[in-house]
Amino acid sequence: MAGLRMGEGILRRKPIEHIEETEVGEGPRLERSLGLWQLTAIGVGGIIGAGIFTLAGTVANGTAGPAVLVSFLIAGVASAAAALSYAEFAGLIPKAGSAYTYGYAVLGELAGWFIGWDLLLEYTAIVAVVAIGISGYFSFLLGETGLELPTWMLGAPGTGDGHRVDLFAAVLCLLIAYLLNLGIKNAARFEMVVVVLKVLVVLLVIAVGVFHINAANYSPFFPYGVGGAFTGAATVFFAVFGYDAMSTAAEESKDAQRHMPKAIIYSLAISMVLYVAACLVLTGMQNYRDIDPESGFSTAFKSVGLSGLADVIAVGAIIGILTVMFTFMLGVTRVWFSMSRDGLLPRWFAKTHPTRHVPTRVTWIVGFASAAIAGFLPIGEAAELTNIGILLAFVVVCAAVIVLRYRQPELPRTFRTPWMPFVPGLGIVFSIWLITFLQWQTWARFAVWFAVGLVIYFGYSYRRSALAGPR
Repeated sequence: MAGLRMGEGILRRKPIEHIEETEVGEGPRLERSLGLWQLTAIGVGGIIGAGIFTLAGTVANGTAGPAVLVSFLIAGVASAAAALSYAEFAGLIPKAGSAYTYGYAVLGELAGWFIGWDLLLEYTAIVAVVAIGISGYFSFLLGETGLELPTWMLGAPGTGDGHRVDLFAAVLCLLIAYLLNLGIKNAARFEMVVVVLKVLVVLLVIAVGVFHINAANYSPFFPYGVGGAFTGAATVFFAVFGYDAMSTAAEESKDAQRHMPKAIIYSLAISMVLYVAACLVLTGMQNYRDIDPESGFSTAFKSVGLSGLADVIAVGAIIGILTVMFTFMLGVTRVWFSMSRDGLLPRWFAKTHPTRHVPTRVTWIVGFASAAIAGFLPIGEAAELTNIGILLAFVVVCAAVIVLRYRQPELPRTFRTPWMPFVPGLGIVFSIWLITFLQWQTWARFAVWFAVGLVIYFGYSYRRSALAGPR
């Protein structure tokens, strides 16, 4: 009987029919203040960043050649399959938590815990990785000016002689935490301004670069074969999500049921148009063999005598990647807040600021945790923490939207994923395929984190859950 009760417990679900009117485990709420274009800006901020300024050059040079354009299109189609599933849930369940909340409501408590616990690590690591990347650009710009900083503060231990800490990356993480703690209105205004600047830089790159395209650079278009384009898609896929973290802000949207699905679709569509145009310019300006894997656009513009614009692009890269940090730190804090409010983690973490209505405690904890990772881990080791969780979240959301559509087809949906179940099925297949590319070390770290999560769930969360009833 005990085993039966345990089985029923881990499958208990949050009631979708009343999730908006009566939040299970009534507690702190977030302020609804974000409009459609603010949400879209957060999504674009999370998607456009390293994909344009770093990954495009990396994949073009060593994996796909000019067919990097095809790589982005393949990744975009696969990401869109998951995005449409997210859009249906965002309109149906406009609460904080994104994939965690969707999994909890459809597949049960253990599934929700599993994906929420996973995203806590993944999103925090993404913030740290992005901070390290920005730090590298910053050091490059300082070098261009001739300013030399103390060696001890220029990188994590093991990344160079005399390196002790990547101080700039760590401080940047704390700065983003500070901005988020100012309140979602102020933070969203900052994000909107920075995203507009980033998009303007990308448009400038495209508008100027198109006049320096040499069509001969597009031949051969598939120098590494069609397989190279697919391999490239596995790499750039991690540059075409971000809407998943944005969807964690559903509870802070003024009209989440209408605006969240639109914001998810708009942000991915805008980003893909810019990615495709930027890839055409990059591979047209330089032969794919000559593209710098780390700073493709800067070197491409230098090669045609536009060194001044190359420096502008470097600054734009810093601005562009900064918004990714904002989106993913917002995401992890909202997942943590939602799990704590549901009782799966101590409710102390769900405490919000009395006037700003943001989860101050978890935001500072994430800020310091990401600062520690960014300051003391090399970027390669930090990056290995970021892959598997996002893909598993996509699998959970795509599977859940199929299950719920057939389990409760009568629920009022403001957006319906088209071509059910083909579209979410495509998201599941592509995500699992990409998981097969991950190294065994990634699986080992994930297994350790998952084991720790199981201990916490069965030792604390199972009995403390709001769905467990009064204790």
